[in-house]
Amino acid sequence: MDRGRLQQVIGYRFAQSGLLAQALTHRSYGAAHNERLEFLGDSILNCVIATELYDRFADAREGELSRLRASLVRQETLHRIAQSLCLGEQLRLGEGELKSGGHTRPSILADALEALFGAIYLDGGFEAARQIIVRLYANALHDVDAKASGKDPKTMLQELLQARHIALPKYAVVSTSGAAHDQRFVVECLIPELSVRTTGSGSSRRVAEQQAAQRACEQVRK
Repeated sequence: MDRGRLQQVIGYRFAQSGLLAQALTHRSYGAAHNERLEFLGDSILNCVIATELYDRFADAREGELSRLRASLVRQETLHRIAQSLCLGEQLRLGEGELKSGGHTRPSILADALEALFGAIYLDGGFEAARQIIVRLYANALHDVDAKASGKDPKTMLQELLQARHIALPKYAVVSTSGAAHDQRFVVECLIPELSVRTTGSGSSRRVAEQQAAQRACEQVRK
């Protein structure tokens, strides 16, 4: 388990290696797990994102800022960032979670990323945590749309296409895997007129469709 590589990727080296180990430990593995760090990291993440949005959107009202923050701190966004860090490869999981594919489960990855933020805060202070969060969230913060923030990706995509007089996208389930209690869906979003084809995955068809729609939005806006 190469934690040195993870520290290099996030741009932070721990003085207290035990904090990093705890952040990457799921409760199924042992008593010194990451749930308390997750609690702390969640609060720090909300504070940092709220401050960034407050500074970036000077004209936005409280309700708009709240919706923006919710879209950025939700599980899907955390999961996407955790995947980009290959965080699942670093997790310590119990035997049952290992067998059931816990290292790819969105909820576990999202919680571990929040725990990582909490660990950085305890190790290096608030400013260190803030810098890492802003760096990891750079793309998400750049792409955020204050006017559309209260809408889900499928709705946003529909409105983008309607504005261009393009037919609505077509969604289709590409594959399903896993046991009945822990299924994974892969869904395709197709917009023939723009030659756009994206896929999304998730624990339900709805989640997978939303992810595919989000990726399609990004392509349509280019």
